[in-house]
Amino acid sequence: MRIAERGNLAAVARETGVGQSTITRHLRELEEALGVSLLTRTTRRTALTDEGARYYAHCMQILSLVEQASQEMRETRQATAGTVRISCTGALGVMHVSQLIYAFQDQNPGIRVEFGLTDERIDLVRDGVDIAIRLGPLSDCAMKLRSLGDSQRVLVASPEWLRRNGPVLRPEDLRDLEGVRMSRVHGSDRLVLRSKKSRNYVVPFHGRLIVDHGLAARDAFIAGRGFGPAHRWLVEDCLSDGRLEHILPDYSLPSVQLSMLIAPERTTLTRVRLCVDFLAEGIRRIPGINRG
Repeated sequence: MRIAERGNLAAVARETGVGQSTITRHLRELEEALGVSLLTRTTRRTALTDEGARYYAHCMQILSLVEQASQEMRETRQATAGTVRISCTGALGVMHVSQLIYAFQDQNPGIRVEFGLTDERIDLVRDGVDIAIRLGPLSDCAMKLRSLGDSQRVLVASPEWLRRNGPVLRPEDLRDLEGVRMSRVHGSDRLVLRSKKSRNYVVPFHGRLIVDHGLAARDAFIAGRGFGPAHRWLVEDCLSDGRLEHILPDYSLPSVQLSMLIAPERTTLTRVRLCVDFLAEGIRRIPGINRG
């Protein structure tokens, strides 16, 4: 299972503290006992065969049942010990969720947290993740889904950029101005603004700087490289201290769904349930997150 999850025999050897030849021998003996090839191997990476994928899924279920059975036999104190693996979208994780994790561990000193930051969609089962916090629509119906609300977005720019480009009073004023765009975001070449009278305005959105991380966009806004949409939790402190200004405050941008995914077979573990509840409550208090 660890070879399948890590995709590298050398990495598993380092994890377990044995030689790579030992890992290779154990894998060969397992394949001989089963009579099938579980993995295809190249000089760089291993990948599961169809038989290997099915065997891995069964092993995951078996080990999950073993862990659940063991937990039921432990005392309450021991039930709140162990590892919780969390994945979170990058900027939100750095700016807010990491602080919640610190507070959670202060209350639960027996729990070890592995915290991964990525804006890529991950497979919770394949990557061994218990909880994933994601922005945007989700289609993975195999996971247990918990809605955390909607993330409010605002248009921002630095005071210096606004001085250079003149006042922005109407959506039409944005047409020829340069923005900071996010890559891998569907529809990032246009802005949809809604007035207080519920009228939509669609404005082309372009710019020479395209970034793939929220923190990079935040720095670019502060540096005066352009204007653009930002999650309120990403820029609330900058709006408060004047490093950024809210453009067209009488118009709103579509909010973005914020969700928590939980691997179904992990929901019965006390430590995972505790972490899910703690993070859900804390995230809903982040500025700009509307419970919905």
